[in-house]
Amino acid sequence: MVLEQPQVAQKNDKTTNMKVTKICCIGAGYVGGPTMAVIAQKCPDIEVTVVDLNAERIAAWNDKDINNIPIYEPGLGEIVGEARGRNLFFSTEVEKAIHEAQLIFISVNTPTKTYGSGKGMAADLKYIELCARQIARIAKDDKIVVEKSTLPVRTAEAIKSILNHTGNGVQFQILSNPEFLAEGTAVQDLLHPDRVLIGGETCEEGQKAIQTLVDIYAHWVPREKILTTNVWSSELSKLTANAFLAQRVSSINAISELCEKTGANVNEVARAIGMDSRIGPKFLKASVGFGGSCFQKDILNLVYICKSFGLVEVADYWEQVIIMNDHQKRRFGNNIVSTLYNTVADKKIAFLGWAFKKDTNDTRESAAIYIADDLVNEQANIAVYDPKVDADQVYADLDYLKTRNVEKNRKKVTVFEDPYETCHHAHAIAIMTEWDEFAAYDWQRIYDNMQKPAFVFDGRNLLDEAKLREIGFIYQSIGS
Repeated sequence: MVLEQPQVAQKNDKTTNMKVTKICCIGAGYVGGPTMAVIAQKCPDIEVTVVDLNAERIAAWNDKDINNIPIYEPGLGEIVGEARGRNLFFSTEVEKAIHEAQLIFISVNTPTKTYGSGKGMAADLKYIELCARQIARIAKDDKIVVEKSTLPVRTAEAIKSILNHTGNGVQFQILSNPEFLAEGTAVQDLLHPDRVLIGGETCEEGQKAIQTLVDIYAHWVPREKILTTNVWSSELSKLTANAFLAQRVSSINAISELCEKTGANVNEVARAIGMDSRIGPKFLKASVGFGGSCFQKDILNLVYICKSFGLVEVADYWEQVIIMNDHQKRRFGNNIVSTLYNTVADKKIAFLGWAFKKDTNDTRESAAIYIADDLVNEQANIAVYDPKVDADQVYADLDYLKTRNVEKNRKKVTVFEDPYETCHHAHAIAIMTEWDEFAAYDWQRIYDNMQKPAFVFDGRNLLDEAKLREIGFIYQSIGS
């Protein structure tokens, strides 16, 4: 098969595209909610309905106080507040929204499988299949179905098979429109994307479907930034993008360990190589390790796909990115234990940060979860503060690991609402998330109320080393 090069979307006045007046998005999570909010804001002539079976989540999206919406992203509350009730709606009436919409986005979770063939690596597509079967059962007229969830290559083929064989004789076109959002900057990524990628079939009807979605994004995205490909290239591009970004993080983290042994400074190394135009400075920030819902899941999925095609060497190459990330988290926790005289039993370790990165309340695959779990296994007492993550989420993250019983997690881990109380009488502080506010704290006050010697383990290289050492802290950072 000869694959075409990605094409820049052009305005096509000769093509009669589907007139879209109503959009439905199945899934009110980190992708569906923000994406649909921006589409609604930028396309006031289109009614956008986000549906989810989770009534509690939908109620939160409909909360009168925009500060209480379930996802924290800078700028998102204002956009939701502007469009909600005008042409943006959040509902549990899934069937009604599917029936009325001409364009349906599928934005449900695709977690790594925890059972059966591909356990621990392959994407679990059961929610995708359920969506496809539901659309097929309800649809009474032609629909464009858009994959917004991150999916393995050729998933569109499976969706189309379900729709065509269990539908009601209506015509479906399947598009791949992967998201390239970074949590914490998702709104800006949606408003000013590097590119919008749309993949579809090469037949005439497929091209019309592509142009229909192009026309929606063209309300605010320059057409030269809207790329069109075949559907398989689009699906693979998302996995590849996340794999490349995660690879850069693991690469600089690998060098950080070497820096610690040789006396080099990883920040200086990163700055030096980042000034090379062939490399660039992004994603060269050494840290305790990457987290989030995408990087690990997508790389494991990529590894599984490669193995399924017998590409052992390719699979091994990408799997090493995950191995390095796990190593970085593990050695950070081990270093806390060894520095605190080889025991943390009954010692208070304060965690500043629980979210996997700043400016989000998402904790999925956060390094803090696994390091806290390891330290609790060493009998440490963990105190946690995060400005956007509540106690229920912290305990849910630890309970999910099933390392110990629920009661033990609550006995050994305490969540605070005040950072100074979190650090009070602590033996050590671990910076787990790069929240800007942490650098602005009164560190003299924190030091005065800690056990001595007072240790800071900066997993994000966020704090002023010279200032903390002058106060009296024993300070350790990543890669120096």
